[in-house]
Amino acid sequence: MAQLSDDCFAFGGKLMPAADAVGQLLRVVAPVAEAEHVALRLARDRFLADDVVAPLSVPQHDNSAVDGYAVFFEDLKPDAETRLPVTGRVAAGHPLGRTARRGEAIRIFTGALMPEGPDTVMMQEDCRAEPMSGAGGPSLGHVVLRPGIKRGANRRRSGEDVRAGEVVLNRGQRLRPQDIGLAAALGLTRIAVFRPLRIAVFSTGDEVREPGTSLPAGCIYDSNRITIAALLDGLGAAVTDLGILPDRLDAIADTLGEAARRHDAIVTSGGVSGGEEDHVKAAVERLGKLHFWRLAIKPGRPVALGQIERVPFIGLPGNPVAVMVTFLSVARPLLLRLAGAAQVQPHHFQVRAGFDYRKKAERREYVRARLTPGSDGIPVAHKFARDGAGILSSMVQSDGLVELPEHMTQLAEGSLVDFLPFSEVRL
Repeated sequence: MAQLSDDCFAFGGKLMPAADAVGQLLRVVAPVAEAEHVALRLARDRFLADDVVAPLSVPQHDNSAVDGYAVFFEDLKPDAETRLPVTGRVAAGHPLGRTARRGEAIRIFTGALMPEGPDTVMMQEDCRAEPMSGAGGPSLGHVVLRPGIKRGANRRRSGEDVRAGEVVLNRGQRLRPQDIGLAAALGLTRIAVFRPLRIAVFSTGDEVREPGTSLPAGCIYDSNRITIAALLDGLGAAVTDLGILPDRLDAIADTLGEAARRHDAIVTSGGVSGGEEDHVKAAVERLGKLHFWRLAIKPGRPVALGQIERVPFIGLPGNPVAVMVTFLSVARPLLLRLAGAAQVQPHHFQVRAGFDYRKKAERREYVRARLTPGSDGIPVAHKFARDGAGILSSMVQSDGLVELPEHMTQLAEGSLVDFLPFSEVRL
């Protein structure tokens, strides 16, 4: 990562827009994970390490798209039925084995290799078969074909799907079932992907307790660390859970230094606000550097982005909603780039605001909302009633986030706004 001015994170200084901070980091960050070859069955959700070039065409040969009869278009009468003898039968995997002749029809089934000669297939629903038997054994009889079919109908051309030599999957894309299926259709059994990122996660705070243990007065259960680990699981990362650290600078610094030696990134929760008991920021500055500290984002603001040696450090806020919002808007793009992803920003969609809202200028805000169908076909976003940064149930009961840009100060009900559905970021 490039070193940036101290003005970016000075206490009380001007806050940097989150998009600017992420953009600066993405320009200098490259994938850190090595490539490995895995079986297709294990490749889902992995990031492709190399372009996949088709070694063959799909389909390799012309074939029939339907069950029917392969014929020469020139043999068909344009305005009347055509009656032809059926002189052969072709099924998938069983080619005719000879060149077809003018004036005959070949019974053919879906996926079967087109016999040499015929250029058109009439589907069986548009034909009338006239089977017959002869003295020498069963005959294929005749078929009567309706008029009106186009030349080349129901014939799949070689390379219609993929042509040999074509790049069909691009480096950096996250592999979906259809991508893996296409690789299999090309005859591949293994594929080059980036190995999963190794990410260390911990929480800080003497008041934070492990779920399942006793809860003294004034203490809380640690939902943040569990949430972050689940978010990282959604990115395909290999997560090391380092637990809850005490509010002691030396203990935090020792853990950070050890984690940096064994991981590709470190993500923490809490301890970055700048108070006397917020030791994570100080520990990072002791071991490495901070590029950003306070960003113009709500909920959020205290978000630390730095590095220890060459290992990126992401310090998320202590409030649970702020953790999720800043992870999605700040941490996720950076971690995806480190993991080898080409597309790191999620798609937003236009919805209609079902509420009025006022906000400060020069700050990007994310409003939790649920969607309902709109009368004009555009979904309507309804703001969650309580917008505190500690109300985790608001994330459970919302469908996504309405994103309000820095320049906006007043949102009127009925306006079109950008909406980030949780499904787009795999929540």
